[in-house]
Amino acid sequence: MSKVDIENYTSDEMTSEKLNSLIENKKSFKVVAVKDIGFIVNKIEGAIEKRDLTCRVYSEFRSVAMGAVAIPTPVTLIGGLAAMVGTAAHNIATFNPDYEIGKNKIKNTVTVIYQKDY
Repeated sequence: MSKVDIENYTSDEMTSEKLNSLIENKKSFKVVAVKDIGFIVNKIEGAIEKRDLTCRVYSEFRSVAMGAVAIPTPVTLIGGLAAMVGTAAHNIATFNPDYEIGKNKIKNTVTVIYQKDY
């Protein structure tokens, strides 16, 4: 499955039954028009972990924060380095997850990718 094949659902369509079915069938999907990203992410993360699967939650634009290190000021240098260290530590702590959950606060979307197929 390529990332182009991901089905979109609104927050209202993401009932517990629908979410459980998607996870049980190891599907990748995107939740669009999200009003409360934290709530949706927690709901998805809980449903994944309930099945003894693992997940990694990340912000889709975290690379922008890490790119700040290229701007030569003390604030951006420290902020960019902190983002790199935090991302590396997070990736180690959640090594080889079953699912990755990408939060996009700009587009108000949450992208959930089943990783074991890739």
